Amino acid sequence: MKHINYIFSLLLLAPLAATAQEEVDPNSIDNRFTVGAPVTIDLVEKEDQLEDVEIKKKKRKKKVFYGIKTRKGYTRQGYGDRTTLELFFMLKEPIVVDPYVRDIYWYDFRRKQIRIGGKIDQKYGAILHGTYKKLRGDQVLEEGIFYKGMKHGRWMQYDKEDLLVDKEKYFKGWPKESQVRYYDRGHEKMKDIIPIEYGEKEGNFYYFFENGRVGVQGEYHWDLPVGDWIEYYASGRRKKIIRYSKDPFDKTFKPYIWKEWNEKGKLVYEKR
Repeated sequence: MKHINYIFSLLLLAPLAATAQEEVDPNSIDNRFTVGAPVTIDLVEKEDQLEDVEIKKKKRKKKVFYGIKTRKGYTRQGYGDRTTLELFFMLKEPIVVDPYVRDIYWYDFRRKQIRIGGKIDQKYGAILHGTYKKLRGDQVLEEGIFYKGMKHGRWMQYDKEDLLVDKEKYFKGWPKESQVRYYDRGHEKMKDIIPIEYGEKEGNFYYFFENGRVGVQGEYHWDLPVGDWIEYYASGRRKKIIRYSKDPFDKTFKPYIWKEWNEKGKLVYEKR
């Protein structure tokens, strides 16, 4: 119990641990980031950059990205000069996708379109992996590369005049601005990861116990918590579900504790 109390005091989650009958302060969850010194995710990118350099030195085999064989795919929409074409590569075999990254890109064989997240049925779809390009005629609209369904490296978007309108950089699904804290100086035991895009929190947040289990998980949209945030005991059992509005701009919605369990897994509270 002392270990658990220490962790949540470190994260400043006290406002969320109010009695079950109380509403949750929608702004309190941000206070947890005032403790510690997070580092940007760029620091863990060096290892991957070395891999990219090694690939460039060798003549890369066609349809092979990061040492994995793929197959080509494409989508086509519209007619005539308005035809939009997407050229991409996808994995030949099913894989276990990263459970912590929100946006996993995959090709749905039945809908014949690229989808993001949702229920990924790899029996009827394939995970994108390799270069991606979106065109209208000869004009490139967007280009980048996927790593096991996650945006990776530099992604570029262009307007109809071929002018660069947006440039983003990712590391295996996480925007480069995302911040990570670790338990150790060797950066092997992750404490938490804060998804940041364009200076605002955007995406899935995770806090981990030192044993590697998830302690808190939730989603940010436009710098605000949305949906259900789940807290866990160090054993892996659920502790509490805090419900926020799915719409971050809904000022009428008051966050509240929806359910709470004791350490044995028994439901001790449910808001009705």
